[in-house]
Amino acid sequence: MENFRYQNTTEVVFGKGQTALLPQLLKEYAPANPKILLTYGGGSIKSNGAYDQIKTALAGFDLLEFGGIEPNPQYSTLMKAVDIVKAEGVNFLLAAGGGSTLDGTKFIAAAAKTDSADPWDTILEKQTPVTDAVPLADVITLPATGSETNGFSVISKKEETKKLAFWSKAVFPKFSIIDPSFTFTLPERQTANGIADTFVHVVEQYVTHPQDCPLQDRQAEAILLALVNTAPRVFANPNDYQARANIFWMATQALNGWLNVGTVQCWAIHAIGHELTAQVGVDHGRSLALVLPGMWRQQRKEKGEKIAQLGRRVFGISGDNQDEVIDKTIARTISFFQSLGIHATRQRYGVSDAVISAVAEMIGSRGVKIGDRANIGKQEIIEILNLCD
Repeated sequence: MENFRYQNTTEVVFGKGQTALLPQLLKEYAPANPKILLTYGGGSIKSNGAYDQIKTALAGFDLLEFGGIEPNPQYSTLMKAVDIVKAEGVNFLLAAGGGSTLDGTKFIAAAAKTDSADPWDTILEKQTPVTDAVPLADVITLPATGSETNGFSVISKKEETKKLAFWSKAVFPKFSIIDPSFTFTLPERQTANGIADTFVHVVEQYVTHPQDCPLQDRQAEAILLALVNTAPRVFANPNDYQARANIFWMATQALNGWLNVGTVQCWAIHAIGHELTAQVGVDHGRSLALVLPGMWRQQRKEKGEKIAQLGRRVFGISGDNQDEVIDKTIARTISFFQSLGIHATRQRYGVSDAVISAVAEMIGSRGVKIGDRANIGKQEIIEILNLCD
């Protein structure tokens, strides 16, 4: 096991009706007499009841609103919110919605505290450490990104066809309210995307190379096994509260930092998936389901032992021939994605040879190979995407 430092300061407030606790939580975590900016995306928080519950809970608070944050939050949109924060003296941010809204709000929190004229360049291109941010919290309504208990944020800039990430302790939510009943109205597509995202989050930390971290392995396998077993219940009955609650808690645990302490992580699937989203607009969860089989096929020598371990422990695949187990594991993973309604191939999503070249060039231009062994460069990316059929 590698050396590590671990800290997670977010308080999770989980269950039905917990949005009513907002006044108490703000008293604990926000400045006195806070001026709050409520951020959200489209209309989902108004159809699922979250918006009304938040407004009721915050009656009497000094509250501004900023809507319209995109599913892949755009820099130009977020900078409009930064201007409001600065002009109005906002001192607390409350994100309501899915991971994209929360990711965007984390960027707003960081950008509002920087003197840079171009926060994109400073925070995302140059990765200048973010040491200060406007405090924030969230009412999260979509299980997927795990952004509710971590310091990660992924932002897009369509003018440059880029999608980049940053991490900072300063943007961990002070608290995250998770009410699974808000997910009852999610379209099947969003539910499926979130489950695929959660699955691949675990895989990026688990399917690397053997590192003698049996506890982390078993924790990862527990989430994957529970996810595979619970997902069908959600599609069979979208109003199954217990299934929805369990899926949400799996998504949160998949990326709260527990699985990767003391381990080497991969994140190459995400790196390639982000570029595909920037290039052709494919949903994030679907981009990951697209890239994963090609990644495992191209990296089967390096990742084979862990792929086979996943197959045996999660899918119950037996046999002593590791190559056969690997092939069956890839096939079972694809079948799992298909059971969610995700039939991911590069042809289906318009990933042409030109797009593949553009993705490989964009990642390669950063001068650093990706993957847990730092062995995936331009040529490997091309090979991976050509195996995504």
